[in-house]
Amino acid sequence: MTEKHTPVPDATSPWVVDVLREISRRPGTMKPWVRDVPAPADFGLEVIGVPAGDPIHLDLRLESVVEGVLASGTVSAHVVGECSRCLGEVTDDVEVDVAELYAYPDSVTDETTDAEDVARIVDEKIDLEPAVRDAVLLELPNAPLCSDDCPGVPSPDEEAWAFVPAGSARERIDPRWAALQERFAGGSTED
Repeated sequence: MTEKHTPVPDATSPWVVDVLREISRRPGTMKPWVRDVPAPADFGLEVIGVPAGDPIHLDLRLESVVEGVLASGTVSAHVVGECSRCLGEVTDDVEVDVAELYAYPDSVTDETTDAEDVARIVDEKIDLEPAVRDAVLLELPNAPLCSDDCPGVPSPDEEAWAFVPAGSARERIDPRWAALQERFAGGSTED
């Protein structure tokens, strides 16, 4: 087990829940927690994410359990990015499920798990941002597309592609892989 150094949540952050004020420590106590919170900067991947300040809708349930507080429910947000083929704008809506246990200090869970394995309640507060960020980032595509059949950036030399039938993929095969392409796909190589 490693030493636990959980930072104290900023009580003024819209992502922070005051456990004492919102829910009692009696196991089984439950309270809905529905909020729109502004997205912090860099809430996403390099090519797609939630723009800073845009609302992220949290529709959560806070439930007191023996070992701490369980936050579960759904998170939805509008994301904006760049198409990985044509570099045009990509917009989408994401909705993800979230379930995170926040352990009470000195609980069995707190004592028996490493700091990075479970979130902690610090000064009777929990910070929802890391759990929500992880859930949303896992849902985002690494290579977003504006459409499934995006042709990519148009070629400046249309005659170079004149022999390719309309609607077909227009991609160049790396010469280093051309032999494999011919052997297994029977396709031609283009220079």
